[in-house]
Amino acid sequence: MGESSGSKPCLDADIWAKLVPADSRYSVVDIGSNETVVYSEISCSSRNKHEWCKITRSLNQSSAMIQNKSSTTILIDGATVQSEDIMLIQSGTEIIPGPDREGHLSYRFEMIPAAERCEKRLKISIDVENAKCGICLNIWHDVISVAPCLHNFCNGCFSEWLRRSQERSTTVLCPQCRAVVQFAGKNHFLREVVEDILQADSSLRRPKEDVAVLDSHALIQSNLIISGGRKRKKPHLAVDEQTSGLELSCPQCGTEYGGFRCNRDTIHIQCQACGGMMPSRSNISVTQHCLGCNRAFCGAYWHSQGVARIDSHPLCLYDTFKPIMERCITRIPLAAHETNQYEQDITERSIRQLGRTLQDVISEWIGKFDNHEIDRSRMPLNHAEVITAATHICNDCYDKLVCFLLYWFRFSMPKYLLPPDASEREDCWYGYACRTQHHNEEHARKRNHVCRPTRGTHP
Repeated sequence: MGESSGSKPCLDADIWAKLVPADSRYSVVDIGSNETVVYSEISCSSRNKHEWCKITRSLNQSSAMIQNKSSTTILIDGATVQSEDIMLIQSGTEIIPGPDREGHLSYRFEMIPAAERCEKRLKISIDVENAKCGICLNIWHDVISVAPCLHNFCNGCFSEWLRRSQERSTTVLCPQCRAVVQFAGKNHFLREVVEDILQADSSLRRPKEDVAVLDSHALIQSNLIISGGRKRKKPHLAVDEQTSGLELSCPQCGTEYGGFRCNRDTIHIQCQACGGMMPSRSNISVTQHCLGCNRAFCGAYWHSQGVARIDSHPLCLYDTFKPIMERCITRIPLAAHETNQYEQDITERSIRQLGRTLQDVISEWIGKFDNHEIDRSRMPLNHAEVITAATHICNDCYDKLVCFLLYWFRFSMPKYLLPPDASEREDCWYGYACRTQHHNEEHARKRNHVCRPTRGTHP
């Protein structure tokens, strides 16, 4: 096959994807409109062209759909696609406009990031000295900002400073300007700036050992509210009188629970579910951050303190944040099998056909997960290798874990145990690497629609 071309030339600013030929003698095909028909030459010397595919950008702008417009089959990542059939493609997908590799030119589909599609890009110059931590004097790592002074530090460096201030029961001052710190949180924008700096000059990167030490000290995973300063104590005041002037950020600011009561220097964390506050406590066994997403949740903490409900403060129920092994599930999450409702229905019917409940299946696969019988390399949670059945995770992360386990259940299910209409189909790739993601039964059951991945590419 000869080179391909789009239906019309595109401005650089309009191009959102490209077809890159494996043979550099042929031109790159620029894809500029949301729906583009691509033409191929019949031969290298022929001027005759025919349309062989139509590429349509997906609404999420991170993938596209390709429709075979030729009269013969084409190959997409090794899968055969019949005439007029549609398949999902992403960056890196290999496309061959013919039924086999022999005599046909191979293309690689590439999505162009939005920043690169801009006709004019804003360039910012920055002095590297202004991107250094005021404590360790190195380029920021996992940069956090403090307020109200807005100075920036490494998470690990400032966490150590914060820890020492708490141990001395002193007001937390900015290490750079000595202003009283009232807030500390991650600065995601500056984190991207740091990545650009390190890509431009790799000599500024720290050794892996230093990074590991910093990460082990890092305490700030979500926004921290820090007291605005220690007030001078008035003599001969009762305890209630001394605390009456405090801002009662959480229930423990005015009342003792579980042997602990907040003081003027206590740092508070904001719960990501209810928006309420709880004291940041590193010397207790109760988890305050979800290991799956690093966000803070207060349900487990207040449960451990015996606090059930207080009208003046938002509090989460215990069910919002608890260990995996204590959770129950009665429905398949909407995100299961990449939101493919047809595959969800097959999974649900397969479970019923086995005479089991969804909870039975998930409990069994949590056991396999806990015993490391499952490959976790594509598990959609942070700290995947250290999560166990005893780990506290939030509701969102639990749904993601269930989707991950249902993929493995569906993947390992022998065909003879599937419902008849599912076992009659060709081997469709249900889940993470699905090439089609069509959600209607009629299309999924077409005998000519084959979607066979290479075994070993599953998560």
